[in-house]
Amino acid sequence: MSKIEVNHLTVDYIEKKKSFTALKDVSFSIQSGEFVSVIGSSGCGKSTLLSILEGIHTPTSGEILIDGEPIKGTGTDRGVVFQHYSLFPWMTARKNVAFGIKQVNKSASRTERYQIADAFLEKVGLEQFKNKYPSQLSGGMQQRVAIARALAMDTDILLMDEPFGAIDAKNRTILQELLLELWEGDGTKERKTVVFVTHDIDEAILLSDKIVMMTANPGRVYREIKVPFDRPRNRAQLVQTKDYNVFRNKLLSMFYSDIADKIGGEEVVL
Repeated sequence: MSKIEVNHLTVDYIEKKKSFTALKDVSFSIQSGEFVSVIGSSGCGKSTLLSILEGIHTPTSGEILIDGEPIKGTGTDRGVVFQHYSLFPWMTARKNVAFGIKQVNKSASRTERYQIADAFLEKVGLEQFKNKYPSQLSGGMQQRVAIARALAMDTDILLMDEPFGAIDAKNRTILQELLLELWEGDGTKERKTVVFVTHDIDEAILLSDKIVMMTANPGRVYREIKVPFDRPRNRAQLVQTKDYNVFRNKLLSMFYSDIADKIGGEEVVL
């Protein structure tokens, strides 16, 4: 049984008395421990899909199953990292992380929550900044706190909505590598199932086991594509290979065309 099953998902909106279809008959599955990126142009429904996975919106028709059960609102089995940090400005980095832990482990004492928070802040390189408030941290540091909070919650599923989209190129690369390192772990624990929304082709290739390519108006799944490169992946070495560039160019052709059945008049084969 798949960890996540998206079955014939359709989402309609009413805007200014006009009906708008954000997603149309979307279906795909994600296995336990799989890292899946959802990519596509603006308007293809990526964030809408993630909001339904979060449990904050409901589909017009179809369903999403987690461990065989339909989603019924938000749940402590899902951690979320947004594009814009979403930290509580009145809480220190340590307290922001501890707050997330409290939501999923109410029996843990404050001392235990702080110990866990400190351990994850150390993992993201912010142990010296644990008593700083978000306003005292750079954007990249705030996002590291948000990632630490989501990972410290130790949920089975991690939902990430363009978490590095507003970060400069250098820190984006650092955070991508950090996320992979934390996700891959040391082999003693099962990997989390990750659904990662992005516009960035290179980011999707580096991070993912599988890429779900979507097209817009309405949002549909064009193709599910297995990333053919072994892990662990060395970015510097990988981008210099012929196989990487061939794969990347085919993805770019699909990404920029935004036509569901044919790409430039010819079927793109991966």
